[in-house]
Amino acid sequence: MTDLELLAPARTADIGIAAIDCGADAVYIAGPEFGARQAAGNSIEDIGRLCEYAHKFGVRIFAALNTIIYDDEMDRACEMLFRLQDAGADAVIIQDAGLAMAVRSYGDGPKGTARTSGLKIPLHASTQCAIRTPEKAAFMESLGFSRLILERELSLDDIRAIRAAVSCELEFFVHGALCVCYSGQCYISENISGRSANRGACIQACRSLYDLIDETGRKLVSNKPLLSLKDLNLKNRLEDLAEAGVSSFKIEGRLKNMSYVKNVVRDHSLALDALVRKYPEKYRRASFGRIAGGFIPAPDKTFNRGYTELYIDGKRGKWASSGAAKSMGETAGTVISLSPDFTAIRLRPATSSLKLRNGDGFCFVSNANEVIGFRGDVCDGMTIRCKPVPELKCGMTLYRNIDTAFEKELETDMPSRYMDVRLSVSGNDGILSVSAETADGRTWSGTLGENAEPAKNRDGMRKTVISQLSKSCGHYSFSVEEFSANGLPFLPMSVLNAFRRRIADELDRMPLRTRQLYRQDGNPEKACSFISGKHMSYKENISNGKALELFNALGAADVEPAYELEQKEGAELMRTKYCIRYQFGKCPKYHGEKWPEKLFLENNGRRFALHFDCRNCEMAIINPQSRT
Repeated sequence: MTDLELLAPARTADIGIAAIDCGADAVYIAGPEFGARQAAGNSIEDIGRLCEYAHKFGVRIFAALNTIIYDDEMDRACEMLFRLQDAGADAVIIQDAGLAMAVRSYGDGPKGTARTSGLKIPLHASTQCAIRTPEKAAFMESLGFSRLILERELSLDDIRAIRAAVSCELEFFVHGALCVCYSGQCYISENISGRSANRGACIQACRSLYDLIDETGRKLVSNKPLLSLKDLNLKNRLEDLAEAGVSSFKIEGRLKNMSYVKNVVRDHSLALDALVRKYPEKYRRASFGRIAGGFIPAPDKTFNRGYTELYIDGKRGKWASSGAAKSMGETAGTVISLSPDFTAIRLRPATSSLKLRNGDGFCFVSNANEVIGFRGDVCDGMTIRCKPVPELKCGMTLYRNIDTAFEKELETDMPSRYMDVRLSVSGNDGILSVSAETADGRTWSGTLGENAEPAKNRDGMRKTVISQLSKSCGHYSFSVEEFSANGLPFLPMSVLNAFRRRIADELDRMPLRTRQLYRQDGNPEKACSFISGKHMSYKENISNGKALELFNALGAADVEPAYELEQKEGAELMRTKYCIRYQFGKCPKYHGEKWPEKLFLENNGRRFALHFDCRNCEMAIINPQSRT
């Protein structure tokens, strides 16, 4: 039986709790520092609060500590790992190989407590580790990583090959924003602004507008988000991914708001439930708890740049987000008239079911390729009254990116998560024996009815016992599955309710029978076989003495530490499976046409050379000449 896990993002503990209520089997969240999203840090206390709630249902909490670490931060990062473990985190996601080595030998934990047994929780290799080949996967496993978070650009065949090469868990992104570059190897943000993506400070240069020019300066494409991809959505491919060996399905979005996380998690949880129902002998959910009630998810109504399945079938497609790098939402319709002061807009709706409401948010792409948004103050049929939007023209497509009615539903109609408890009631001589079993396998038994008078209406008492015990209490949902009794005591509803609360209290005192996460230690001999004699480039992001020591010990021929890349002329700032020539139908292999060999991206006077590696079907962005 394979446990399948839906892994949700959480910017905050409260968003994490909402994700759990919507069906997440695990949540990933950052601590106070060293997370790959600087704006998504959380206190240790908040992570502890999230862990306490999650563990009621066997939901796992993974702490993201996945930036590169500098030498003067190593002790602090190690201490942070132990503090996260003490707070209840079930695993930690890291990128830095030096940190993985350092934490295993770290002597003193917080407050000077001796750490003689080392870190107990598993280490997961971040997607920032750029794992896209069986060889790299096997190497990362040999370092002691219990789970590998794979590159997004892989095909099912690529995943199967990695699955055959390793025995550890595999995690794969199934929804959310796509970096155009292979993860962990994007240096364009640092080159432009000094803000490193590997330090959680990416400026998202891939969402900027660029001109595509040839070496003569001729513009082939003007002012477009040429590196911005659509969002990933593999909800309909969960079965294929599970068959290929993926057990954790990850949703991107540690900077996303609560409504996004609720909507997307609920949508994918329902899809995963359907897969488990289809193959009950093969799969089960990795956590416990039944989700009841709540809103109906609608992923098209939440943040997205359009959806793609990327390279999952090993085929290229039109992956770019076209004219806009922002979320456009659903198509509302076409502008057919405008008032002279641009405050009244008349639409021809895209669908007959479209209903506009006061406060809905709208956007459009202007003639200058800018995404402009506004609120509809008053929406009457297909007429929108708003503040002036002079950039809007008749014939333009208008999108609705905020559906106020749906946002209200997400806020007010939340599902509830319950741990099911089966009750069996039997009785003799006027005393009832009750046994309880939770979905995770905890059991309890007790009696009631001692010293009670016999019930005069036995049939009525039987119905009362069943109805009063078959209710919820806290996060438990009780149901009487078996009932057999010879003679019933008279039991007031207050006594039955108190007894139900007693069962809940007793169950709370028992540890959950959790499904163990995979954990393993490293294999230095195997690791050495992968590294011995090899050149380790700056793409390994070696940024501290521990990582340098590790690769030297493994027999690397030479190691190139990370440094300021703008000083290295000709270095790759990013490499990507996406290709601009293919996107515009100018690929010599697929389309029989080609643009000039030398092409450049230009933005605000900065020019970046493009290199087309047709043998590997990849594109690279090259550092401009060194600045002095």
